[in-house]
Amino acid sequence: MCRFMARDRTAHGKLALSTGIAMHVRLHIRRHAGRLAVALVAVLSCMPAALAWGPRGHRIVAGLAEAQLTPQARAAAQKLLALRGARHLEDIANWADALRDTDPALFRRTKRLHFVNFHSHDCIYDPPRDCRNGECVVAAIDKYSAILADRTNPPAERAEALAFVVHFVGDIHQPLHADYRHDAGGNDFQVRWRGRGTNLHRVWDSLMLDSTRLSAAQFTDELAARRTRVEAGGAPAQWAEESCRIDRDDGVYPRSRFIDQTYVARELPIAEQRLRQAGARLAALLNRDLAHG
Repeated sequence: MCRFMARDRTAHGKLALSTGIAMHVRLHIRRHAGRLAVALVAVLSCMPAALAWGPRGHRIVAGLAEAQLTPQARAAAQKLLALRGARHLEDIANWADALRDTDPALFRRTKRLHFVNFHSHDCIYDPPRDCRNGECVVAAIDKYSAILADRTNPPAERAEALAFVVHFVGDIHQPLHADYRHDAGGNDFQVRWRGRGTNLHRVWDSLMLDSTRLSAAQFTDELAARRTRVEAGGAPAQWAEESCRIDRDDGVYPRSRFIDQTYVARELPIAEQRLRQAGARLAALLNRDLAHG
């Protein structure tokens, strides 16, 4: 539970508007600057944590995946999408995050499914240790993929599973959603971005992608046009381990806590590669699960 600092009881009551009083206020602020800073940190730490990839990133993953669907999987997906008033995978890509506002109860039940906390820097996934009671993104993808693939399940249940799968496959490829540090996936790691304070998670969540000034559609087209091959295989546990190793080894955490252009030039290509991998792997998963309708 978040606790906010109590109001300083040494503060003065009503003050006359005079130069002398104004000087006293300035001295008081300087004297208690440390307390004010601590209070600000407390307020920021109580704000909701960012969720992996912003809306742009999740739409990119969905767009890349849809372009790689087989005719059979595309037809099956369109039937399920229609049940949710959608036409494309990108239309449902951010639904799991939007639950925070649209269905708080369901969001509370599923909020731990967006990430996995490794408990060792070796980045080896150990389910009893890292995914207790199946509450992590690795188990979530397996769970909802099985629901989606089972044609005996009600169509509405399969349609919901499709929305979760599309989102969680994006999540697991964001390096800070498979973290071993104790900083809430970078949410508690404060950095400077273009002269303003923010946290590392938000940099990876949206700020780096937004800095390209490309729309989700333009970004999707640009990534889809690249000829270099991406690995489309593997299982969710492997994808999480990859993210953890990137988080550990590839300079994701800046030593200076300043995000400059050198950092972006180094890390943005990694983010783009993860988006491409997520799109290819989501397509492979859906082509398998929806092969028979």
